[in-house]
Amino acid sequence: MFSILYLTLLFIASLVLYKFVPYVITRYQNAALAKKLGAERVPTLTSSDPLGIGFIVRIIKSNNVGKLLEHLHERLQILSKQEGRPVLTYQTHLFQNWFFVTSDPKNIQALLATQFKDFCLGPIRYGTFSVLLGHGIFSADGPQWEHSRALLRPQFARDQVSDLDLEERHLQNMLLALPVESDGWTKTIDLLPIYFRLTIDSSSEFLFGDSVNSQLSALPGRSTPEKDLGFVSAFERSQDLIANAFRFNDWYAIGLTKELRDACKVCHEYIDPYVLKALSQNKEKSSKKGEEKQHYIFLEELARQTQDPVEIRDQLLSILVAGRDTTASLLSFLWLLLSQHPDVFDKLRSTVINEFGTYQNPRDITFSSLKSCSYLQWCMNETLRLFPTVPLNGRRSLRDTTLPRGGGPDGLSPIFIPKDTEINYSVYSMHRSKELWGEDANDFIPGRWHGRKSGFEYLPFNGGPRICLGQQFALTEAGYITVRLLQRFDKLDGSAMKGLDYDWNLALTGRPRYGVKLRFHAADED
Repeated sequence: MFSILYLTLLFIASLVLYKFVPYVITRYQNAALAKKLGAERVPTLTSSDPLGIGFIVRIIKSNNVGKLLEHLHERLQILSKQEGRPVLTYQTHLFQNWFFVTSDPKNIQALLATQFKDFCLGPIRYGTFSVLLGHGIFSADGPQWEHSRALLRPQFARDQVSDLDLEERHLQNMLLALPVESDGWTKTIDLLPIYFRLTIDSSSEFLFGDSVNSQLSALPGRSTPEKDLGFVSAFERSQDLIANAFRFNDWYAIGLTKELRDACKVCHEYIDPYVLKALSQNKEKSSKKGEEKQHYIFLEELARQTQDPVEIRDQLLSILVAGRDTTASLLSFLWLLLSQHPDVFDKLRSTVINEFGTYQNPRDITFSSLKSCSYLQWCMNETLRLFPTVPLNGRRSLRDTTLPRGGGPDGLSPIFIPKDTEINYSVYSMHRSKELWGEDANDFIPGRWHGRKSGFEYLPFNGGPRICLGQQFALTEAGYITVRLLQRFDKLDGSAMKGLDYDWNLALTGRPRYGVKLRFHAADED
């Protein structure tokens, strides 16, 4: 009996030593290296439990009620009071893993640009995203990412992203879902699903040459092939499940469920026939010369650059995630804000009519004219400042390094980042920092963009070498749809949303938690 007890205690002691001693040694070595590099203490967010499990619990709870971003933003405010100064960067831990959170533009610039080679997406991003996106541009690192970037960059030249005839076709399908009653008003309609159907329809046509036509399928008496509807459903569900897995951090494998893999399989099986068809047609066309060029199709151009069907599928799905979700999110939040700010709505509509004409007699709606319409751009900029499409992001350190700020009594000294450390950065908190944007940082004021030039304190489309390739595609589509809706409708009723907070539904991107329930009044052109 004594020997069994003795062996048990010996085993426990050995286990503690096995875990604890290397931990203490590593902490000591890191402290010495930090001192050598001139790094100083960074504020620490302590947990009520020694393992930090409460941190994950609070993250999940706040996310379930649409308050995750506010919860994380409040942590900065709590630490600011604790330190007696503005805190934009802190460290916390989960089990024995320390990680950092920052909303400091200098640190984010280092992560994304000036110290780009010190950081990568890391195993958590690849492990979660790759189930759907494989080695696509949003899950790849290093040479694989460089290859993806070189492959995709030519596909986003100005001529390719300014096909407004395509946008007009899908706008007309969208307007079928907004019928005007005899009093000139539409019923109160939730625009959120309408915008997401619009953008997946236009993105799928741009990418594959064929639209999934989800907008038409949602109309009474209309139908769409089952495979198209199944793809749209699986595509949305897979993103939700990937986001859930991502929140487990290093334990993301817990979230890689059978449901997720089945949803991804549906997406892959939907895309594969398009890819094989494009590769087959490319071989046929290569033997023919003098053939007249048809309208641009992303997939066909990609098939001219690579003949690997899995690589093409990975890139197509990556661009579909970005092209569909970013635009739909921007449109949803923009029109939600316009409904709550009638003065901005009236000024923007007046600007649109003056510069682009009426709905029945539009003029000069082009890539260039949309970009040069200052007030339209200011409204979209301000929407993306308050509601960035990807409000949270992260990197992992490839080597022992530093970030430029956050340490010391004044927070202006470098901080030490050990190798293989996760650094999360909050674009949401940075965009709402009163130190960066003034006391009215939480207010929707498009006019703040008059004469303003932004740097790394404004990152709606990321920055540095990995800056979003499709940002002009998203802004052009959102701008065009906004102009046409403002030409079609002259009044907006957002009373159905009154009293609701601007809470978030977060998957890989963000969207309004309570939808965008509005009524429109048709403009009279007589």
